[in-house]
Amino acid sequence: MQVEFWYEFASTYSYPAAMRVEAAAKEAGVTLCWRPFLLAPIFGAQGWNDSPFNIYPAKGKYMWRDMARICEAAGLQLKEPVRFPQNGLKAARLALLGQDEDWGAAFTRRVYLANFAEQKDISDEAVLADILGSLGLDAQALLARSGEQANKDRLRAQTEEAIARGVFGAPSFLVGDELFWGNDRLEAALEWARR
Repeated sequence: MQVEFWYEFASTYSYPAAMRVEAAAKEAGVTLCWRPFLLAPIFGAQGWNDSPFNIYPAKGKYMWRDMARICEAAGLQLKEPVRFPQNGLKAARLALLGQDEDWGAAFTRRVYLANFAEQKDISDEAVLADILGSLGLDAQALLARSGEQANKDRLRAQTEEAIARGVFGAPSFLVGDELFWGNDRLEAALEWARR
């Protein structure tokens, strides 16, 4: 019984999902696998050079109002980022290093808070170093490892895997080959995994 949580740091709806997925999976008795990836190649293949929430203003206006409701209900602070979408590449490379480590989930949640609650620039290595340091980690060593070609290639491969498995947006939850898209589909994914 495993659910894979596919997320992208620029994704608004991945923020509330990331803040609740671990507790929800534990309560359901389902193993959770954190899977950072990049949406830019997926959007680029559709001819988009920006978030659909920027391309379609009415959709963007709705999304921010919807996010405000979701975050209020979940007790999460929400402030529009310093720019939207933010560049989450460096954060994703770090999250990939932590994907199978005990610090990966906490790092991911802290990056989302920095982006969507604290209005920090998550592409800034100093911001990422502060997050790593707050978790008692060697920030400089991890930042250096995250920028190595092998890790860059691994993130590219993980993004290609997401595409090959039908992921087209974030957050997405995969149970085997069964895809559930959106923060509001988390419970359905967990129930599917339990069945």
